[in-house]
Amino acid sequence: MWREFPAELASATGCAALTYSRYGNGGSEPLHEARPVSYMHDEALVVLPQVFAAYGIVKPILIGHSDGASIALIYAGAHPAALRAAIVLAPHLFVEDISIRSIAAIRDTYESTGLRSRLARYHRDVDRTFYGWNRIWLDPAFRSWNIREFTRRIEAPVLAIAGENDEYGTLAQLEALREDARGPVDCLALARCGHAPHRDRTELVTTAAAAFITSLSTQR
Repeated sequence: MWREFPAELASATGCAALTYSRYGNGGSEPLHEARPVSYMHDEALVVLPQVFAAYGIVKPILIGHSDGASIALIYAGAHPAALRAAIVLAPHLFVEDISIRSIAAIRDTYESTGLRSRLARYHRDVDRTFYGWNRIWLDPAFRSWNIREFTRRIEAPVLAIAGENDEYGTLAQLEALREDARGPVDCLALARCGHAPHRDRTELVTTAAAAFITSLSTQR
């Protein structure tokens, strides 16, 4: 669902890129259990280190969207010296009312429109993928989910991008990240942009991300 964004960014920067679908998403193994409240923490603290070790990756630039952005931030806070930088699109640091309302609404959309068939093109088991995500976010236990204990320990440079019309979160997420992080945080709020900046404003996001990555070579 990233479409051409990873390849175009790699080409623009001369960087190698590893892209993968998390467990339960894309072509990876479908979910076999309900997602726990800690599922993003588990991805950042358990899975990502294993991925890096398997591919011999050292000091990566992490790029993630939505849940993936939150996972990148958790990793960045847990391993402040192990990361070169992070680019996060529409990150969640905490749960907002708008998130819950929109996630509840999209469940009805999924069940009553062609959304399910469109998503099925991208996921090996679309129902397990969708409901695994939807149910945990709507679980009352998830309302207190928060990653600011990790964002307060981030030292690597971060580029954070969000749409002003994001239906799943407000710009308060970027403000909290800029307030928390110990390292530099560049925030980009995009007009005429919803929850997927890399799709809604592809050229602008690619250009901004490439410039950010290129600038890292001039920083000590």
